[in-house]
Amino acid sequence: MASLQPFYNWTQSLGEEDLTHPVLFIGHGSPMNAIEDNEFSQTWARFGKEIPKPKAVLVISAHWLTRGSHITAMDFPKTIHDFGGFPQELFNVQYPAPGSPSLAVETSKLITSTSVGLDHDWGLDHGTWSVVRHMYPNADIPVLQFSIDYNKPPEYHYELAKQLKALRKKGVLIIGSGNMVHNLRMVAWDKLGEAEYGFDWAIEMNQVFKEKIGNHDFKALIDYEKLNKAARLAIPTPDHYYPLLYTLALRDSKDDIGFFNDKPVGGSLTMTSVKWD
Repeated sequence: MASLQPFYNWTQSLGEEDLTHPVLFIGHGSPMNAIEDNEFSQTWARFGKEIPKPKAVLVISAHWLTRGSHITAMDFPKTIHDFGGFPQELFNVQYPAPGSPSLAVETSKLITSTSVGLDHDWGLDHGTWSVVRHMYPNADIPVLQFSIDYNKPPEYHYELAKQLKALRKKGVLIIGSGNMVHNLRMVAWDKLGEAEYGFDWAIEMNQVFKEKIGNHDFKALIDYEKLNKAARLAIPTPDHYYPLLYTLALRDSKDDIGFFNDKPVGGSLTMTSVKWD
């Protein structure tokens, strides 16, 4: 019980809220969405105004894959430009949001199924800042990242995420950032400029995902490899899919489900996103 006292102190400082903060799974797509004014980024900006202002944001990004689980624990996380071949304008972007070492420590103590390392090296990768900079352009809300242990199976991530659920009542907005359908090897680069373009299998799989989410058939989503051939095309590697599992586990039975940015791009990607509130 003594080990939980710091978390109690921290949560008391936040105060119990009358509302439960929403959980978002966001299809973040191309890093260019960080600087483009398009339908995707406009939706992110609108959510930043509509959602009650959180006291902190915790992001599970597809781009922080580790051995073991870790959480950023520095006062000021750096902006990571983890990509190549894009305009200098994108590399010039800095998102100077503060971190929260105290929240990192106490969040780590919520996880009892494994130890969580306190990371002082990573920062905020584009799976986080490309989205959050549109939601909170003033960079005045603490932002932390929780890593994905890439050596663990889907069920592990789903069960681990359940232990973060208490944060929803303590002013923390939790975001999973990835893409439901994400096959970069099959992207139709000549179609990226089109408003909406998806291969048949990508559209099919995107619909299956939405139906499973809407029906709360989370077991099927955890065992996605058993769904069909299209699932294996949609998720050739699970890095961009695992953030969805985290958000599924954080759902409350009273939550409504809403889909947004529900479009395929480049043939083999979908921007489909989900809000639970």
